[in-house]
Amino acid sequence: MGDSKLILCCFIACILFLGVNGENPYRYITWKVTYGDIYPLGVKQQGILINGQFPGPHIDAVTNDNLIISVYNYLNEPFLISWNGVQQRRNSWQDGVSGTNCPIRPGKNFTYVLQVKDQIGSFYYFPSLLFHKAAGGYGAIRIWSRPKIPVPFPSPAGDFTVLAGDWYKRNHYVLRRLLDSGHNLPFPDRLLINGRGWNGYTFTVDPGRTYRFRVSNVGLTTSINFRIQGHKLKLIEVEGSHTLQNTYTSFDIHLGQSCSFLVTADQIPQDYYVVASTRFTRRVLTTTAVLHYSNSKRGVSGPVPGAPTIQIAPSVMQARSIRWNLTASGPRPNPQGSYHYGLITPSRTIMLSNSAPYINGKQRYAVNGVSYVPADTPLKIADYFKIPGVFNLGSIPTWPPSGNNAYFQTSVMAANFREYVEIVFQNWEDTVQSWHIDGYSFFVVGMNGGQWTPASRSSYNLRDTVARCTTQVYPRSWTAIYMALDNVGMWNIRSENWARQYLGQQFYLRVYSPANSWRDELPIPKNALLCGRARGRHTRPF
Repeated sequence: MGDSKLILCCFIACILFLGVNGENPYRYITWKVTYGDIYPLGVKQQGILINGQFPGPHIDAVTNDNLIISVYNYLNEPFLISWNGVQQRRNSWQDGVSGTNCPIRPGKNFTYVLQVKDQIGSFYYFPSLLFHKAAGGYGAIRIWSRPKIPVPFPSPAGDFTVLAGDWYKRNHYVLRRLLDSGHNLPFPDRLLINGRGWNGYTFTVDPGRTYRFRVSNVGLTTSINFRIQGHKLKLIEVEGSHTLQNTYTSFDIHLGQSCSFLVTADQIPQDYYVVASTRFTRRVLTTTAVLHYSNSKRGVSGPVPGAPTIQIAPSVMQARSIRWNLTASGPRPNPQGSYHYGLITPSRTIMLSNSAPYINGKQRYAVNGVSYVPADTPLKIADYFKIPGVFNLGSIPTWPPSGNNAYFQTSVMAANFREYVEIVFQNWEDTVQSWHIDGYSFFVVGMNGGQWTPASRSSYNLRDTVARCTTQVYPRSWTAIYMALDNVGMWNIRSENWARQYLGQQFYLRVYSPANSWRDELPIPKNALLCGRARGRHTRPF
C-alpha cells in the first residue's frame, strides 16, 4: 500500500474512532405543539401546549450535550421555537427566529439539531413568531456542569424552576391585532408563576436543607421583583455565569433574564409566600406561590412581603452588585474569570438608541431610527444562497442619527469575525428597556444615568463584571457592554419587551468570516426548511 493510501486509511480510522467514542451524548426530544384550554387566571383561554403541558416540559442537558428536538406543529399558524441564552456556537441555523429559520407550517415538523457547547446555567425556550409567546409555549432549559467540573456551592437538595411573568386574559391573536392596528398593549391583567395564579403552585422543602431556585422572567412587558417570605436569596448564577454569592431579601429580574438562588429552609416549619410583583409600574401586580415545609401544619399567613416598586436607585445598586466569581470554574475546568475582557481594547463602538415613533400614523418602535420589518425570506437563508434584494448590509446605522425621523427597513448591521466591540445601549425614554443578543454572552461593563460619552468609560468595571445575554437599561440612562464576536452567523439583537420587539425594536448582526470554513461555521442543515425566494432550492447532499 502506498504512503498516501496508508495516510488516508489512518485518517478514516481516526474519524471513525472519534465518531464512535469521542462524541458528546445525544438527547432525543419529541414535541407536539397544540392549542388547548388553559385556566391560568380562572378564565378559560386558548393556550399553546407542548406535549399537552403549559408551561412546556423542561429541557435538562449537560455541558456539550447534543439536543435533537423534533417539533410537530399542530397549530393553524406557522410556528418557531427559539432558545433564549443558548449560544448556538457556529450554528445560527438553529436559532429559531424569523431571520434565521423558515417557519414550521401547520401540520408539518422540523427537527432542531443543536449543541449546548461550553455552557452551563439557567435559560428558557419560547415561541418566536406571531406573538405566540402571549399564549404560552415556553419552558425551562437547565444546563448542568459536567460531573468532574466542580461548581462553587454544595449540591442542593433539590432544583426548582420558577417561570414568572405578566399575563393577559385576552388571546394572543387579539393582542396581535391591537399591535397591528397601531395601538399599544393594555396593562397586563396579572402575573403568573409556572402558569398559575395566586397560590397556585407549591414548592415542597425539607427543614434545614438548601435548594436551588432558577428564576426566569418570561413575561411580555414588565420587570419583576422576586422574593420568598422570611428567607434569604443567595445569588449563585446569572445566565451561565457563576457569581459572587451575595445575599438579597428580594431581587429584580428584567424581561428575558434568568438567574439562580440558593434558599435554605431555616425558618419555623410552616408555609411561606413565594412572591413576584411588577417593578417600575404605577399599578403594582403581585402573585404568589407557596414554599411548603414538608412537616408544616400551618398554611401561609400574614401580609405578603413588600418590595421596591417604582424606585430606580435600589435596582441600579443591586445590578452593580452582581459580580463574577473569578475563582469558580465555568463549563471548562479553568477559572471562568481567566478571560481578561478588560485588558482588550475594542476595535469600535456601536451605540444603539431605542425610540417609540409613529410611522404612517401607527405606533412603532425603532433602533437608531429604524423600525424592523421581517423579510419574505429568512436573512440567513438569503445570505447563504446569495439572493439579492432581501436585505442590505448597513441598512441600520451604528450610531443614532440626529433628528426624530424613523423609517421601515429590514435592518442588518455588518460585523467581522473576531472583532471585539463596545456596544452602548442609550435609553432616552421613561421606561426600563431590556436588550437580548442571540448567539453571545457579553460583559456588562457599566451603567449610569444621562448621556454616554467616552468619559463614561472611567466608571467601567474592567475586572469582574458578569457575563450574560440580556441586560437592562434604566430610564434616561445607558448601559455599556463588551463583546467578542467569536461566533459567525446571523444574530438577532432585540428588545425583550415583546410588543416593542413585534413592532420593530430589533435588528440582525451579521458576523462574517471570509474563510467559508466549517471551522468557523457549520454548513446549512440538510433538513433546513426553505421558503420565500429560497423555495425550490436545495440545501446539501450530505
